Amino acid sequence: MTTANNEIVFITSKTITLDEPIKRGDSLITEITLRKPKAGELRGVSLVELGQMNVAALQQVLPRITTPILTTQDVANLDVADLVEIGAEVSLFLVKKADRTAFQRT
Repeated sequence: MTTANNEIVFITSKTITLDEPIKRGDSLITEITLRKPKAGELRGVSLVELGQMNVAALQQVLPRITTPILTTQDVANLDVADLVEIGAEVSLFLVKKADRTAFQRT
């Protein structure tokens, strides 16, 4: 994303409103905030699989970078449209700053 001065804006977190809220106990999770992962939070995960939005890779990484924290079971129960949106945002976090403008959505 760029500003009016064509400066690149670096996004380190993204809030996503879920189409299908997650029911946890008596409460509903309607929004999830994703935080750009640090290298250590990607341990044990193939970056290629994460970039390809592999469900198993997302199940491993999302509990480390979401607020509220999603469990592996929460990720498994996400609506497919929500999972795709979340996976796309995680994939964008893996792209170099200089290349992000080609992929940024508003």
